[in-house]
Amino acid sequence: MAKKSMINRELKRQHTVKKFAKKRAELKAIIASSKTTEEEKWEAQLKMQKMPRDSSPCRQVRRCILTGRPHAVYRRFGLSRNMLREAAMRGDIPGLVKSSW
Repeated sequence: MAKKSMINRELKRQHTVKKFAKKRAELKAIIASSKTTEEEKWEAQLKMQKMPRDSSPCRQVRRCILTGRPHAVYRRFGLSRNMLREAAMRGDIPGLVKSSW
């Protein structure tokens, strides 16, 4: 089980990303546009730099839904490899079978 502080930090990041998503998209559109002047692009970049770091979606960490473990988390299920194996053994995930040969 991950520390509660780490799980709460990740939830705070998710909230920050949602809060600044629209503003970030607008600034990125200004920077990427070929119609804007160099001064406008430069100002947009400065505004982007002044935004909180955690407002960037790439700083989010995928965590296991059950344990909060940050490593070896399967996107499709939202579970870490350990919890996925246990759920598969219990038969909680339809269509998922433990392989054996």
